[in-house]
Amino acid sequence: MVDAMVFDVFLAGLVTALCTGLGVLPFLFVKNVGSRTLGVANALAAGLMLGASLGLVVEGAAESLTRVGIGVALGLLLVVVAHNFLDSREDVDFGDIGAADARKMLLIVGIMFVHSFAEGIGVGVAFGGEGSLGRLITTAIAIHNIPEGLAIALVLIPRGTSRLKTTWWAIFSSLPQPVMATLAFVFVLSFRPFLPIGLGFAGGAMIWMVFAELLPEAQEKVSPIVATTAMAFAMLAMMIFQDVMG
Repeated sequence: MVDAMVFDVFLAGLVTALCTGLGVLPFLFVKNVGSRTLGVANALAAGLMLGASLGLVVEGAAESLTRVGIGVALGLLLVVVAHNFLDSREDVDFGDIGAADARKMLLIVGIMFVHSFAEGIGVGVAFGGEGSLGRLITTAIAIHNIPEGLAIALVLIPRGTSRLKTTWWAIFSSLPQPVMATLAFVFVLSFRPFLPIGLGFAGGAMIWMVFAELLPEAQEKVSPIVATTAMAFAMLAMMIFQDVMG
């Protein structure tokens, strides 16, 4: 019985990871990506990430404000260190993408990869509770992962990554979910105290990415008013989406 439940939890985490790839679907209908489109795409990605990060921080604060604050600080610190490391390397490669864009693309995929650890823990902890909470949380995170996949696609595809490769990168960014869901389910009492830290960690990293990378680059290609407006609407849409799914 326990082994069957462990498999079910792993499968639930795998489904949430695969749903991230669905975020690429809108780009099946977009053929040409110009400079202005890239600017708007960056702004939309920034808004989606900012909305998601605020949701994570609020969710973590409900468990422990202190621990989520520690997580945010650690997330900011790690992403700054990672950014400086990538900037110091000239041999960063992302297929045939230029070095500057490759560093940005690796950074966002890496941030979303780390973010997936917290979501995986959330799934496992939910299944460790009572009733149908596990299935409800799995459904919510699976649907929530679609706009997160879109945020990744908005950064990768305009910079030359193929739609197929972007789908795999989006799914890759969520692969920690089935693993962490399984571990958190088996060791639910041990993992639960770390959930606010993980949520804050992911939120802090994404907030840094929004204001240090995506929004400034968007404002280089479109006017600040257009960039900020697109970001605000995307953030609002993500927050409403999270509220409805919550």
